[in-house]
Amino acid sequence: MATTMQKIKDIEAEMTNEVTLILSYHLGLLKAKLAKARRELINPSGGSGGGGGGLGFDVARTGIASVGFVGFPSSTLMTKLTGTFSEVAEYAFTTLTTVPGTLTVHGAPIIAGLFSLLGLRHDRCSNSSQCTVARTCNLIFIVLDVLKPLGDKAVIESELEGFGIRLNKKPPSILVRKKDKGGINITNTVPLTKMDPDEIKAVLSEYKIANADVAIRQADATPDDLIDVIEGNRVYIPALYVLNKIDAISIEELDLLYKIPNSVPVSSREWWNIDELIEKMWEMLDLTRVYTKPRGQAPDYSAPVVLRRGHATIEDFCNSIHKEISKQLKYATVWGASAKHSRGQKVGLDHVLEDEDVVQLVKK
Repeated sequence: MATTMQKIKDIEAEMTNEVTLILSYHLGLLKAKLAKARRELINPSGGSGGGGGGLGFDVARTGIASVGFVGFPSSTLMTKLTGTFSEVAEYAFTTLTTVPGTLTVHGAPIIAGLFSLLGLRHDRCSNSSQCTVARTCNLIFIVLDVLKPLGDKAVIESELEGFGIRLNKKPPSILVRKKDKGGINITNTVPLTKMDPDEIKAVLSEYKIANADVAIRQADATPDDLIDVIEGNRVYIPALYVLNKIDAISIEELDLLYKIPNSVPVSSREWWNIDELIEKMWEMLDLTRVYTKPRGQAPDYSAPVVLRRGHATIEDFCNSIHKEISKQLKYATVWGASAKHSRGQKVGLDHVLEDEDVVQLVKK
């Protein structure tokens, strides 16, 4: 690990050299080398890539969605939200291992099936196992102290970036198709504003790609985006910045905090603004609640079946209850936003459900 870390530091130092910044080919080459060095931290040679088997990291994914607490926080917020015990104090690094917990929102007890409290240290990559857990999350809470938010924010984002986690981003609209011969052919449907053909060829050269068609459909695409596509191991996760300890600042300062995108100011000690935090979490997880209706009975609104957006068909609904139900299904009757009629609509397995639909299954 020490050798890899030294390699990363050497490459970063060379990238800041004035001559390097002028030579686009060389800069692209260094960025590719840096990405390959960081990959070794995610998947060390000879290892399983799981980030280690230390205590506290073998956490089963038991819920429909998982939320990770990442930062330099005390454990107060997660402890109060989930009722899960972990050491609590008003200073950072109280908890340095992954602690799972659960939270019930809108009647759905499995919305946050896993909360991971990740106490990152200031020395880079000291907790690679915890970053590996963060890669599996559906939403990340970056918990910041409002008295020093920007410094911590930069450190945490850099740490997660190094582990292939892209926050509040979509996968780049870049296609790299390798071929047997013909050299490098670059096409772009939009003007390239943040990289040139020399940088593209330098990146491909570092990955020993001599023949490929590269299609770029993103105007602001960068060499880093190209590297992400080639590496293929990046995860794109929505993030919410939780600005904690607002009880220590003025109203005027609080007004400024609300201008930060994707953020919610809270006070875990005074329990201020937690409702907004939970509602924002629900919105960003983008889950679909579906209620069951036995024949001849009223719908059961107490225990919804929770599905992920994009995986919310009648077949997904059936499989979430039991794998055999979809095979025995004759049709389903749906009431709610996805139904064409208020009196209900008969549908098949491919029908897409909306939040708070009611479903009655009819077997063959």
